[in-house]
Parts: sequence; C-alpha cells; structure tokens
Amino acid sequence: MEIIVCIKQVPDTATVRFDKEKGTIIREGVESIINPPDLHALEAGLSIKDQVGGKVTLITMGPPQAETALRDGLSRGADAAVLISDRAFAAADTLATTYTLLKAIQKIGIPDLILCGTHAIDGDTAQVGPGLAARLGWPSITQVAGLELLDNGDKLKLKRLIEQGYETVETGLPALLTCHKTLNTPRVVSLKAKIRAKKTEIPVWGAEDIGADLSKVGVQGSPTWVDSTYVPSFEAKKEMLQGSAEEQVDALVKRLKESGIL
Repeated sequence: MEIIVCIKQVPDTATVRFDKEKGTIIREGVESIINPPDLHALEAGLSIKDQVGGKVTLITMGPPQAETALRDGLSRGADAAVLISDRAFAAADTLATTYTLLKAIQKIGIPDLILCGTHAIDGDTAQVGPGLAARLGWPSITQVAGLELLDNGDKLKLKRLIEQGYETVETGLPALLTCHKTLNTPRVVSLKAKIRAKKTEIPVWGAEDIGADLSKVGVQGSPTWVDSTYVPSFEAKKEMLQGSAEEQVDALVKRLKESGIL
C-alpha cells in the first residue's frame, strides 16, 4: 500500500516564548519538533505497512530546517521523505497550504492513503487534512481513534471520536484520515534507525518543481491572514465568605445573582 503522511515542524510549546510588543513567537533558542499529533499519523502508517506491506512517504512544507523533522520521521520507520520549501510558500494559510501539498502529492504519485495529525499545535485549525481531502475529492475521516484493516487492506474500519463518544465508520480507498492521539503509541527510535535516517537523501522541491501556480501559494494564495496576535490576560478576584454555613450560602447566592449567573 502506498501511504503518504503529512507532518509539520512546530516550536516546542514547552519552551516557546512570546514577544508581546511585536505580537510574534520568539523562535530563537526554541527547539523545533514534529507536531505531536502527526507522530500518531506516522505510527498508523507504519502499522499498516507492517500488516500489508507497502511504502510510507513523509512530506512537509516549511523552511530548510524542517528537514530535521523529516529525518526524525525517517528514523521512526518511514521509507522516504520530501521537503517542500520555497520562499514563495511563506505566510501560507490553510487554503494555500493544501494547494501546495496537493501539487507535491501529484508529483510523488497519488497514494492509496494519506494520513495527517488531527491538528497542528501552533495554528490549531484542524483544516489542512479535510482541506486536502476536498481538493483530492476523497472521503475524509477525522479524529480517528481506532483503525482496523478489512479485505486485506482494501477497506478500513475506523472508530471516530465525536462529542457524544465514538462512531464506527467504514471506508474504501483512497481516503484521508486525521489521527487522534488515542489511536496508538508512537514507537521508540533506535540508534541504528537514526544513523540510517541521517544518510537518507531528502529531495527539496520548490514551486517550479511541483508546477505550482504562484498566485495560489504563500501570501498571494491566502485569502486569510493573521491581523494581530496576543497572549490573553486573565484577572481573578477572590472573596472569603464569613459566618456560618447558612450565612455563607446566602452570601454566595447573593453574589451569583449580582453577577448575573443566577
């Protein structure tokens, strides 16, 4: 089975800092990692390959340093990787991103299955997976928390997380899935795999390489943009209620009514 896994390199939120004056993330000195939900998408792809055979190819769109995320993915078991990198892709919103990914996937060759994380921890839109599926005209099953192969891998039986619990979905291929963190546990990386990953050649494709229309990529192809960014401030006030239990309850009810909660 031919499987493509879309990953993204993101700043580690455990060490991220924010410039309040400029309204931007301070990336200097902040470690970049594979977007955590994407690790579950990769593990799903590797698990499927273990069962029915095939090839797992990673793709990411980003600056040159995003190559480190691809090598991390290769060390976890992916067979190949492609970096989509061009200054023309900068400041892309999700519409421009899905167009760019589509053009790269068409160059690689349309696979049987595309896997993505549920969302990116930096933008948190959860739009790229479904948007890419819409461009391909494929079924999109989001929030996948369980996966079973049917008919030797020709069909998938999926457990999908919803607000009320779970629902079971079956789909044929091709299809695109976004994988929830409860789907699996990413495998441990071995030293031998890390060495192999360092030696693997990773092609870098720009806009011309994938035949992209420059009016549809980057800022030119983005009908939405970030106008401003800020860290919300929270003010909390507390009041200690005095008196007996009955008096405290009466005082609390009074405060709640004054605030409009009751």
